[in-house]
Amino acid sequence: MFTGIVQGTAKIVSIEEKELFRTHIAELPEELLPGLALGASVAHNGCCLTVTAIDGNRVSFDLIKETLRVTNLGDLQQGDVVNIERAAKFSDEIGGHLMSGHIMTTAEICKIIQSENNREIWFKIQDPAQMKYILHKGFVGIDGISLTVGDVTKSKFCVYLIPETLERTTLGAKKLGHRVNIEIDPHTQAIVDTVERVLAQREAAAAAMLDSDTQQA
Repeated sequence: MFTGIVQGTAKIVSIEEKELFRTHIAELPEELLPGLALGASVAHNGCCLTVTAIDGNRVSFDLIKETLRVTNLGDLQQGDVVNIERAAKFSDEIGGHLMSGHIMTTAEICKIIQSENNREIWFKIQDPAQMKYILHKGFVGIDGISLTVGDVTKSKFCVYLIPETLERTTLGAKKLGHRVNIEIDPHTQAIVDTVERVLAQREAAAAAMLDSDTQQA
């Protein structure tokens, strides 16, 4: 599990390409290395990856076909930078919201509005079916960052970013057309799915009762 509070950024110093598979070697900040071991979980742009090798501050992670398909990690090139968060511990402060590190879809940055002290960024989700989980003032994970949803339209949503977020994460360097990873808040997803299921059951029961009354008449 993760909290959506980015602990640092890491440069991808090497990429080993294989068939439907690749290995990223990232140069992690020194403060994130203590206690790091093979098999540990580390989020890259919000996507949970497993440590496969450690050579000083250079840490290797394997990405399978599904990870490359669903996330923006397959777009990365040598020299690119990713947001990093190590797995949360039971004693850690939850400053954002609980996140699993499982990316549902990606979104494209379609508008950026800059003001004096914050930045408003609009996103268009790749999978429109996921928009039902994006609610005004709800939570969303964007490239591993826990953020509060601002305005929402039928196909787009925005977030408001303070200078600290822009400075500490990769969002400060994002441009129009860039893709970001999206993780839906699991609590919101559970509530929306439950309401949809209950309403569908009620509609089915009402239709069955109406059909029965029609046959009896």
